[in-house]
Amino acid sequence: MGKLTDNQFLFGFAGRINRAKYWYALFASMTFCLVFMAAAAFAISRIFGANIETVQVELLGVFGIPPKFPFSADFGNADPETLALVTRIFYVAATPIAVIGVWFIAATTVKRLHDRNKSGWWILAFLVAPGLLGNIVDRIDEESYVATALALSLAYAAFGLKAWGIVELMFLKGTDEPNRFGPDPLAPIDTKPRWDQQSELKFVPPSAGPPPGPHVMRGT
Repeated sequence: MGKLTDNQFLFGFAGRINRAKYWYALFASMTFCLVFMAAAAFAISRIFGANIETVQVELLGVFGIPPKFPFSADFGNADPETLALVTRIFYVAATPIAVIGVWFIAATTVKRLHDRNKSGWWILAFLVAPGLLGNIVDRIDEESYVATALALSLAYAAFGLKAWGIVELMFLKGTDEPNRFGPDPLAPIDTKPRWDQQSELKFVPPSAGPPPGPHVMRGT
């Protein structure tokens, strides 16, 4: 696999991307969602005469256990029925934007894991497992030393996985050579034309006699 196209970089799960592109993917997805959701909230609030109080975007929350809605908005300065209507319209308008942002993050995270020569399924350990462990910790009734020790162990495990994932995805360099997921994205691209041996070689059929033409016989 060669250089990724724009569509493959944004939405494909195959191939590899380096650290700089992953940083860019996180920033771009958050900015894209926040700008478009803020614009949608402003337009809807102006139509119904309400005010925007807050617009929040947390795309990574969708990977938690249980998953959290990846965005939220609060409106004010209107009667309860109008506020309920404005909120519903906003969520309907903003959901497709959030889906695009979450897909973008998932696809680029998998490709970044590939750059580290890891399966894309490691996304479960780095993004899903910490939320699952944290949810278990919240449900443990710490009335005994055993329960307290278990809660602390799970909390440390969740923190360790989250920290490992941050270091792995955002700071460690990918493999220097091609791996099972594709070529090194930082390797220089060879643009030199390759020699086509078949097209360069010309075979001349052997001649069985002298070249055609008149022949003059001279006597002695």
